[in-house]
Amino acid sequence: ATVSAGAEIMAEGNIHVYGSLRGRALAGVLGNVDSRIFCSDLQAELISIAGTYQLSDDIAKHAIHKPVQISLDNQTLVIKDI
Repeated sequence: ATVSAGAEIMAEGNIHVYGSLRGRALAGVLGNVDSRIFCSDLQAELISIAGTYQLSDDIAKHAIHKPVQISLDNQTLVIKDI
């Protein structure tokens, strides 16, 4: 379902949002660098994997309002269209 603005979801592993992600999503909160975030509509305030994060202002404009997969590569968040 949709994650509302101001809401926060956290997981030790992957996060799947089959709707709009408007709040904060923190995957791999215990340090799992292989965690991923999947969402159908990226509008997040903050995304984070294993402590590496990006705020909404830093998220690439091409990824906004699109279905994406977010992963971590060498302490850099990688956002790919799906």
